[in-house]
Amino acid sequence: MHFDEYQKHALETDQKPGRESDAMVVALLGLAGEVGSLLSEYKKLLRDGPAHEGFRAQVCEELGDLLWYVANVASKCGLSLNTIARDNLAKTRARWLPPDAPAPLFDDGFPEGEQLPREFEYTFGYRDVGGKQMVVMLNAQGQAVGDPLTDNAYADDGYRFHDVLHLAHAAVLGWSPVLRKLLARKRKSAPRIDDVEDGGRAQVIEEAIAAAVYEYATRHALLQRVERVDWELLRSVKRLTTPFEVAVRTEAEWERAFLLAFDLWRRVRDHDGGSVRGDLRSRTLEFVPPR
Repeated sequence: MHFDEYQKHALETDQKPGRESDAMVVALLGLAGEVGSLLSEYKKLLRDGPAHEGFRAQVCEELGDLLWYVANVASKCGLSLNTIARDNLAKTRARWLPPDAPAPLFDDGFPEGEQLPREFEYTFGYRDVGGKQMVVMLNAQGQAVGDPLTDNAYADDGYRFHDVLHLAHAAVLGWSPVLRKLLARKRKSAPRIDDVEDGGRAQVIEEAIAAAVYEYATRHALLQRVERVDWELLRSVKRLTTPFEVAVRTEAEWERAFLLAFDLWRRVRDHDGGSVRGDLRSRTLEFVPPR
């Protein structure tokens, strides 16, 4: 039986039809009540153990009642149970399952000089700038990439190494407007893409994501021994990136980028330097200790 077919037949037994507020309240209270009944059955199982022989049959009945009320609430809201089920599966797959295979990179087909480097290694070290020790990110030729950085904070919080996050975005997601700017790899052969995808607004969004994720990470031991990132953070990131090409990347991919980034970030901070090596084709990133 299809969900929509079930929903149609369930509506035939609705004793409080209509979409008025009192009809909706009855359906919602019924939904809450059935959840309570299900919990009560599980409580009996915990208390009585094998003596609660009717547990499975009772759970089957309670889940059926729950399904009826879910269908009823959907009907009163003018929603299709088929659509609800399909969208929920898409949402949960995007959250928990990585793609079956790496998706094509956004700049495939562009001139090599406009592509993010498929393989890279950048070293984080210190230079004296105006009498102040500042972190610089150096390429293989020892040339500085971007501006020298400090934490810009009263406390030593390691934010001076935050370009690791942009490298992780590039390696895992194939996306980093900030890194494109630093490397002069903007897609100028396609002015519209250069303006929208590689422009100032996209760069600001990526920096905002870096700041938000760092704030979250500081409340969770810089994600040490953390295997999952909060759903609300991932949802906020997805909303921020809706206008851009990276919108096709899933929550699972963003989560992997963040966890990988902070794994390396902690190592760079602990060593007060070191190198980060990435490969966009294999979507990998690794730490190389300072020599």
